[in-house]
Amino acid sequence: MKLAIFNELRLGVLRDDDALVDVTAALPQWDNGYAANWWLRLCHDFAELRPRLERAAAEGQPVPLSQARLRAPVLYPSKIIAAASNYGAHREEMRGRFTPAGSWLGEFDVFLKAPSSIIGPGDTIVLPEVGDREIHHESELAFVIGRGGKDIPVERALDHVLGYTILIDVTVRGAGDRSRRKSYDTFTPIGPYLVTADEIGDPHALRIELWVNDHKRQDVNSGEMLTKIPEMIAYASQVMTLCPGDVFTTGSPAGVGQIHDGDTLVTQISKIGRMTNHVKAGGR
Repeated sequence: MKLAIFNELRLGVLRDDDALVDVTAALPQWDNGYAANWWLRLCHDFAELRPRLERAAAEGQPVPLSQARLRAPVLYPSKIIAAASNYGAHREEMRGRFTPAGSWLGEFDVFLKAPSSIIGPGDTIVLPEVGDREIHHESELAFVIGRGGKDIPVERALDHVLGYTILIDVTVRGAGDRSRRKSYDTFTPIGPYLVTADEIGDPHALRIELWVNDHKRQDVNSGEMLTKIPEMIAYASQVMTLCPGDVFTTGSPAGVGQIHDGDTLVTQISKIGRMTNHVKAGGR
């Protein structure tokens, strides 16, 4: 199932690849029992709600995608967890350029991005004034937590994934706290859909591609991740409780590069879809 948030935060299910069915009415009238956020409740209770969403999608009137404004397919996550240094070729392309030898670059770890940096498909990345520092794109496979937990064992980790999506981790290069450099407003485009885990199958067999102004910069298979998704979940959940709706992004492959005012970014991941974002300088 491909889930979308569209227009005025309606819930849609993709049908026939070119139309959405609005299934918002199939959601229960929740109180604040788990969270005031219907999306977080949906993530938490998706297995129970899925049959009614499937019926609504089969019976509802499709809306052409051309008539829908897609939003980021996540809503107010408690956190964005990001994997660092998770592709060998990316480690090598960065070594000595923006990170000193012997730094964190050679070791897997996780960090946080501000949820306020999230934008959706078709939205604009706004470049802050950062002097002579470069601002780069990083196209990544991301996933959303369904059933949360703490100290999740590796062998059950994938049971906690609701689905997968595309994420661009926009980054100011140079010294300073990584979370700050990656958390400017608009620095986390996500979309176009959240594809449920059963439809994806093996998340380590997906092609990740990114073009800037029709020039391909990134093209890699997700199987090249050094630390796989179950290990990421187990590792992070030893530190922090993973909550329904949390976004977890799996690290950038090689091919990152600078983005500029006027650029157009197109990111594509097999089985998920394609997302376009534009770039402009702040204040314009």
